[in-house]
Amino acid sequence: MAREKISGYIVALKVLSIKELIKKNAERQLRREVEIQANLSYIHQKHIIHQDIKPENLLIDLNDEIKIGDFGLRKTFCGTLDYLPPEMVEGKEHDEKIDVWSLSVLCYELLTGIVPFEELDHTETYKRIAKVKFTLPDHLSFEACDLINSLLQHDPIKRLPLKDVLKHPWIQKYKKNRE
Repeated sequence: MAREKISGYIVALKVLSIKELIKKNAERQLRREVEIQANLSYIHQKHIIHQDIKPENLLIDLNDEIKIGDFGLRKTFCGTLDYLPPEMVEGKEHDEKIDVWSLSVLCYELLTGIVPFEELDHTETYKRIAKVKFTLPDHLSFEACDLINSLLQHDPIKRLPLKDVLKHPWIQKYKKNRE
C-alpha cells in the first residue's frame, strides 16, 4: 500500500525485484502483464485466461473501476484452491470459462464473507467443487442467488457468459441504484 503524493490517494503497488526478474528471465512476462493490463476489457477476446481471479488480485483505480492484476508472471497454473472450477479439479480441458467460475466464487464471497466450497481438508474441498455442492444464505436476494446459480454451473457451457452477466437483473438493479 502506498499514498500518491499530490492527491493523497491510497494505491496498491506491486513490488518486483529487478534481480529476481533477470534471474528468472521474466522481463518478457512483466512486459506481457503491463500490455494485458492496458487491454483488460478484451482479455478473453485475445484468448488470454487469467486463471487466478480472487480478491487479492483485484485493484480499484481512481474512477472506482476494478482492474485485475497478477497476469503472466507464472509459467504454470497456481490458482487458489477455493476458486478452482470443476474442470480443473477433475483434470479436464479448460478454457476462458474458468475465469467465469472464479468470478462467481468471488461474487459469492463478496456477498457472504466466505467462499462456497471451503472445507478444512483440501480433498473435501475438491469433492465439493467437483459436485458443485454449496448453499446460498437466506439473506441473499432472489436476483443475487439467481446470478450465482447461473454462474456456478458444473458444465462450463451452461455458465452464464460474461456478456450476459452485465444484463442480469441483479447487476441492472445495482447499476440503477448507483446512477
